[in-house]
Amino acid sequence: MSGPDKNLRMKGQVTIVSENLQKADFAAGCFWHVEEAFRHIPGVVSTAVGYEGGRTENPDYREVCTDRTGHAETVQVTYDPSKVSYDVLLDVFWSHHDPTTPNRQGPDFGTQYRSVIFYHNKEQEAAARASKEKLQKSGKFKKPIVTEIVPATKFWRAEEYHQQYLEKNNLKGCGI
Repeated sequence: MSGPDKNLRMKGQVTIVSENLQKADFAAGCFWHVEEAFRHIPGVVSTAVGYEGGRTENPDYREVCTDRTGHAETVQVTYDPSKVSYDVLLDVFWSHHDPTTPNRQGPDFGTQYRSVIFYHNKEQEAAARASKEKLQKSGKFKKPIVTEIVPATKFWRAEEYHQQYLEKNNLKGCGI
């Protein structure tokens, strides 16, 4: 194996890119906007947009948009936990979408736009559940938070034209 994946190996349920890097997967509406929110956080090594949590193998954008595959538009964040904590990533996740709207963010609707935290280990699960509970109790949102917190499944990388879409197209955001 060569290139950026040469050090990739499995260690338990967490995909380790090197001894120090971990993965975190978040779905919060249009993955272009979500990716942009994470890309510039110090300690985030890379991001990739894709599809997760569905029933079909190797989905593409067209299929996911039919609302029949069950996949959510997801951003996979590779980060260095010695430089940025998972809790900070959770704060970014919560602050960049409305977690009270089921299957919708802004003008985009369908199950592919649902709010999901896909955890890779028990520590991520505990942190995600605690942060959701804390946010719900804070009173910031009047409606219940509907974000799903579920085990990470196969992450299917989206088509290349979706990767860093906003930057490639010199766009500031996608209206969310």
